[in-house]
Amino acid sequence: MTAKRLVILGGTGFLGSYLVPRLALDGHRIVLLSRNREKRRALAVVPGVEIRSVDVYDGNALRREFESADAVIHMIGVLHGTRRHSMQETHVELPRRVIAACQAAGVSRLHLMSSLKAGQGLSRYLKTRGEAEAVVRHSGLDWTIYQSSVMFGANDGLVSRFAALLRTLPALPLARAGSRLAPTYAGDVAEAIARCVADDASSIDRTFELYGPEVLTLGDIVRAIRDTLGVRTPVIPLPDALGRIQARAAELLPGKPFSYDNFLSLRTDSVGKQDGYAALDIRPQPFTPWLPVLLQGSRRQERLDRYRGMR
Repeated sequence: MTAKRLVILGGTGFLGSYLVPRLALDGHRIVLLSRNREKRRALAVVPGVEIRSVDVYDGNALRREFESADAVIHMIGVLHGTRRHSMQETHVELPRRVIAACQAAGVSRLHLMSSLKAGQGLSRYLKTRGEAEAVVRHSGLDWTIYQSSVMFGANDGLVSRFAALLRTLPALPLARAGSRLAPTYAGDVAEAIARCVADDASSIDRTFELYGPEVLTLGDIVRAIRDTLGVRTPVIPLPDALGRIQARAAELLPGKPFSYDNFLSLRTDSVGKQDGYAALDIRPQPFTPWLPVLLQGSRRQERLDRYRGMR
């Protein structure tokens, strides 16, 4: 396998913590583009990795960073709009700028991280993800698209978030408890991308659905987290009428932990039909056996935070 020079957008987030070390193992030279390099220094200790502070919405800056790159990996995405950029800007306009910068810099290879069921359902999140995929497919570049179900792993937004709620709330009202998901391990997603980076010939112009082997309802997932934690917090499924109210109210809370668009996304089951892992000869890991490992780490971090607060 030939080592490549890779430029990654969004590589300093959750999935990046798995993907960057995995790509480094293959000997690739990696440039991570981040708004704030100083806050992401942990990944800089990985051999062959450089982090640069860049405004990724600046097309000229992207072009300069892409020069001499063998491939670009675009992983930036949001569950709802941010203060600085809307979902449309992030999911659709940004890929257009990335494509234009690739073309200007002479880079022909683009990997796009997307979502399972992109372009389906009622949510703005899924709709704009689908629009981004269409832009990439018609770009003229050699592309690969990864459609992932909800991911789990250390410090994820699934297990850790619900664990915190179950520890602190007397009861957990749960919208869309019957929604079906096939959670996938972030390490498996990273492995899939790494294999496609290594083998362009078999992955160009292909879309890979990446989902785990267990199909669970959201209620099943939350109750499994609760039982593994050993707490007794009741999980109360909400009818959609109340779920909508909960989503609207949560949008007003700091950090916007849940939104109406999240609610709409959950109306579309995140379960795949075409096994991308099988196509890449990867055996994906199931969700439930990982819970004791993930929650043990969570409990350890909780103790550390408590000890720090005693100083």
